[in-house]
Amino acid sequence: MKWLELLTVAGATLVSAAIVVTLYSLGVRFTAIAADAQQASPGVKRSFAYVCFGFCGVAVLFGLYLIIPYFTK
Repeated sequence: MKWLELLTVAGATLVSAAIVVTLYSLGVRFTAIAADAQQASPGVKRSFAYVCFGFCGVAVLFGLYLIIPYFTK
């Protein structure tokens, strides 16, 4: 078995999962901040939330692109 490749895949999985979770939690946090009634400009924070959710979706779609063999032919 090639242990270096196994460690590379495990490391890439760990980093990508941490990135997706961080982006999603930032999106949820910005959404909660934008819903606060005392904010002066909630539109900016809501747009940051949508950007975080968008990057999270792009990361998930890229992972699916790498996993599904039909797309890599």
